[in-house]
Amino acid sequence: MTTTERIGVWNQLVGQEPAVETLSAAASAAAKIIAGEPAPPGAMTHAWLLTGPPGSGRSVAARTFAAALQCSTGTGCDACPGCHTTMAGTHADVRLVVPEGLSISVAEMRALVQAAARRPTTGNWQVVVIEDADRLTEGASNALLKAVEEPPDRTVFLLCAPSDHPEDVSVTIRSRCRLVTLRTPPPEAIADVLIRRDNVEPERAQWAASVCGGHVGRARRLATDEAARQRRATVLRIPLGLRRMSDVFTCADQLISAAEADAGEASKARDEDERNELRTAMGGDGVGKGVAGAKRAAEAAVKQLEKKQKSRATRTQRDTLDLALVDLVGFYRDVLVMGTRSGATLNHPDHVDQIREAASSWTPESTLRRLEAVLECREAIELNVKPRIAVEAMVTTLRQG
Repeated sequence: MTTTERIGVWNQLVGQEPAVETLSAAASAAAKIIAGEPAPPGAMTHAWLLTGPPGSGRSVAARTFAAALQCSTGTGCDACPGCHTTMAGTHADVRLVVPEGLSISVAEMRALVQAAARRPTTGNWQVVVIEDADRLTEGASNALLKAVEEPPDRTVFLLCAPSDHPEDVSVTIRSRCRLVTLRTPPPEAIADVLIRRDNVEPERAQWAASVCGGHVGRARRLATDEAARQRRATVLRIPLGLRRMSDVFTCADQLISAAEADAGEASKARDEDERNELRTAMGGDGVGKGVAGAKRAAEAAVKQLEKKQKSRATRTQRDTLDLALVDLVGFYRDVLVMGTRSGATLNHPDHVDQIREAASSWTPESTLRRLEAVLECREAIELNVKPRIAVEAMVTTLRQG
């Protein structure tokens, strides 16, 4: 099934034909189960693990599959109420867990499992979608494991994670899930969807698809957001811009500031809307007699919300910084490709002159040390080292080589 041949909700997935074939067959089998008809053995199961590289569309695949499960035709028609409400995130029987902090807590998972044990109210199935299942704490994993081991008849768990490695998802959970692996979408498929769905000019769409590293969301942002293009350009000036020791701190500050600005832009309006909605819902904006208690309760709830928002902002900042580090990894990888004349496709073909200059100036060994420094910085930040300290240590190594 090619991108142009797909119909309904499956058109949301870019360059994932094998996964679409597996998931659409499962949705069809699920519809037969609901209708009391015989279904192909093994086509449908109660727990799924969707893995793939960043930007491959793990969460999109999970939501699309959830829509097909709730579809009145079982095909993911994108025309019925089940498809529409699921894709909009408003279906009563589809529960979406998107970690806004650094992890998913055991209390959150226990409440979710308890709710998922009920029978569907309006749809065919109770569907639980857990984005970033690799952020489950040990306690949350144990709570989920009990539900996956003894699932209710009409409940389906859809877990998304970068890979099925034990460090991402526990062995006991992944052994009870059916694995669907997504691949890095090819540039042609990404460019096609930018042109068709986002009305991006073909030339810019092809450029964005060629430099996004297979990350569909990143390609869309680069194609439509001038600030995102400027931030990428700033990051890719770093490798050849480290001439003096003072440049280390300047470049580190640029990386951190760009990540903070990006996170601030992404969360400012959302945070304010959430606070206003909470105050209104709890009567915190009321006037007259008897509202003092409501105001105090509303302000206490807002303070709790602000703690969650702060945690979410930290996660967003780290994710944005990680994208910048991935760009740096791609640059040093391109230098190795150029230096060895392997002929492999470059991650940053629009910076070929800088890549060629670096390849002629650095030894392969020093390039590899620089690449490893970026990878170590990414790992340090994941281990909760303060980003500024990790970045300054990395940039020092990038200058020394």
